[in-house]
Amino acid sequence: MRRLSFLATLVAVFAPAMAHAAKLRVVTTTQDPAAITRAIGGERVSVTPLAKGYQDPHFLDAKPSFMLELNRADLVACIGLEMEIGYLPSLLTGARNPKILPGQPGYLDLSTSITPLDVRAVADRAQGDIHPQGNPHYWLDPENGRKMARAIAQRLTELDGAGKDVYAANLAAFEKELDARVIVWAQRLAPLKDKPIVTFHASWTYFEKAYGLKVVEFVEPKPGIPPSANHTVAVIEKMKSSGAKILLVENFYDARVPKLVAGKVVGAKVVQVPNSVGGDDSVKTYFDLFDKITQSLADAAGPT
Repeated sequence: MRRLSFLATLVAVFAPAMAHAAKLRVVTTTQDPAAITRAIGGERVSVTPLAKGYQDPHFLDAKPSFMLELNRADLVACIGLEMEIGYLPSLLTGARNPKILPGQPGYLDLSTSITPLDVRAVADRAQGDIHPQGNPHYWLDPENGRKMARAIAQRLTELDGAGKDVYAANLAAFEKELDARVIVWAQRLAPLKDKPIVTFHASWTYFEKAYGLKVVEFVEPKPGIPPSANHTVAVIEKMKSSGAKILLVENFYDARVPKLVAGKVVGAKVVQVPNSVGGDDSVKTYFDLFDKITQSLADAAGPT
């Protein structure tokens, strides 16, 4: 009896640690695939995103701590389309974990599950921070979020067959909630359909297409290039001539120039929002992200 009691005590002490160790370790480059992976993986996964939601995802320092996380990972999920080209290749090399290298089951490029927009035949860096394989901000179309979720569920199942039923059930729940939410988001943005808006960066291409918006100008003269005085004047004139009243800005960009521009256009408003999960304290899930963006835009548009 005393021996059985001792064994029971050992099980009670070490069972939580054993359960934790059994989890798939997933590293994502940004917060959005992390949020989706948590929704699909549930208690079977441990997810570590590298970038914060309030950071510009194009530029991230390759910290040694990131290499440690990747060294322990069973799966790395990235946005792709050269979003992480400035830091991920060196991190993967330094991590010394062959199972998460490109081409291996532990490497998932989520861009292969979507149809890229803004594909360019020739890479010309004189045009700014462009992505010739396509615009990488595809998570800002909720239907691409659905595709990301399916790709994540499939890869988790391949790596952890015992969790197949859990992943399938969680994916079904994710899609069911997404089906309900997209109706609400579309209703909120219906008054803005075909209306001109200005954005800071070319981040909103997929969002624009999903909701029928019409981006007529960017505050940046070229992607990643700060606005000059001459270009700022041109943006003001474009807003006036097109009738645009909304200037949409990611909340990690400096809003001084957008506010200056909006101040010169009668009735114009700056809408500064996160474009990733975790971009502010209210955005904890992928659904929260679209709730925040669509409600902020609807508030700026005013009553119909």
